[in-house]
Amino acid sequence: MAIEPRLIVTDREADGTSVFVTDKPAAPTTIAAFPGTFYTMWGTDDGGTTVGTEPHEPKTFPFFPGPGGTRVLFLRFAPHSSEPEPTGDPDATAAEGAEKLPGLLDVFEADNPGMHTTDSIDYGVCLEGELHLELDDGKEVKLTPGALVVQQGTRHAWHNKSDKPALMCYVLIGASREG
Repeated sequence: MAIEPRLIVTDREADGTSVFVTDKPAAPTTIAAFPGTFYTMWGTDDGGTTVGTEPHEPKTFPFFPGPGGTRVLFLRFAPHSSEPEPTGDPDATAAEGAEKLPGLLDVFEADNPGMHTTDSIDYGVCLEGELHLELDDGKEVKLTPGALVVQQGTRHAWHNKSDKPALMCYVLIGASREG
């Protein structure tokens, strides 16, 4: 049975008592420019965050956090065999991506499909299926459930070469790029 992403959030009452404030299935988002389903779960403001008696709302956009901000998401990659051929108006496809997942498509290279670089430290955990991580030298590693990738702002692409979906959970921490 496939994992169904679910968001559970805790907080505090005014008297400091811990409570559950959210327990719901995550909302799926799809865009024509990307063969998969995104579940944007939670995020924090850039520059860091605090905990205490003030409630926090999720900061899920822009897609990639700035320095000190965070994002958590699940991403179910469609099998390569089911990826549709690009059709339609490229401007409309880009506009849909910008509307539904602001900032996501900005990091992708137009002349190298799938390749991208982000200013973040990303922890990626493979939960279901198989996924290949390609780096800019063309070398790849296959991830299977239980594998953890630490992406340190490097140029890369993800490929689902299997005939089944692959589910990843990502924690993105915004960083400043040196050099």
